Amino acid sequence: MPSEPLNDRDEKPRVIDWLVTIPFLIAFGGLLLIFDPIQRLARLFGQRPQEIAVGILQRLLISAFGLSGMRLHVERSPEVRPGTPYILISNHQSMLDVPIFGGLLLTNYPKYVSKRSLAKGIPSISYNLREGGNALIDRGDRDQAQAEIRALGERAQARSVSAVIYPEGTRSRDGELGSFKPAGTITLLEAAPQLDVIPTSIDGSWKLLRYNLLPVPFGVDVRVRFDDPIKRSADLPAAEILEAAHVQIAGQLAEWRSPEK
Repeated sequence: MPSEPLNDRDEKPRVIDWLVTIPFLIAFGGLLLIFDPIQRLARLFGQRPQEIAVGILQRLLISAFGLSGMRLHVERSPEVRPGTPYILISNHQSMLDVPIFGGLLLTNYPKYVSKRSLAKGIPSISYNLREGGNALIDRGDRDQAQAEIRALGERAQARSVSAVIYPEGTRSRDGELGSFKPAGTITLLEAAPQLDVIPTSIDGSWKLLRYNLLPVPFGVDVRVRFDDPIKRSADLPAAEILEAAHVQIAGQLAEWRSPEK
């Protein structure tokens, strides 16, 4: 069944949205419940087994969104290699950006900057945030946040895993690109000077949460692009990398949204 375009933020839910939401929520919630003990068991054998379990979970969560008719369109530079650590600078539209990136970059083992409050009470997600090597920050404590982000960069470089940062600081609820706040990203870049940087663009994921999952809109198109890595060098300032990523992401969003596309 073809889906209607979801361009109007005020569009009301349709019957089909509610029909697909029921099996989706069962699948999504069930996966989180099942993988919580799986992660804990895997962690007994080390961090890498736990990371693999999380990657599998995230791929399955992407498949669960297929129940809602979501179509995921992925563009990936051939220079983005599996099993290679990177820093990803991305726009942010939804909490669902995290499992989408994690499922698509399974062997790059992406880590995230997250609110500390999310590290409690959510099956699978909270455990991974606490034990998976992510940065848990208190947005009201700048020094604590900077220290956590710096430690994330150092761990990513030392362990050859990737780090994802969303410089907008919060997700865009209407898909529009916000201004980039430089402090956290520059701290991350300076803490991991050997990791190349991938400007990453995502569009459409905000529509999945336009009704806070009640219901999930049917037939949403989500686009992701991992651009050519920016090679690091001592004479390339972190601020210039951040600006180049912002320009690339803004241009990619404009291209996707062009009436000619």
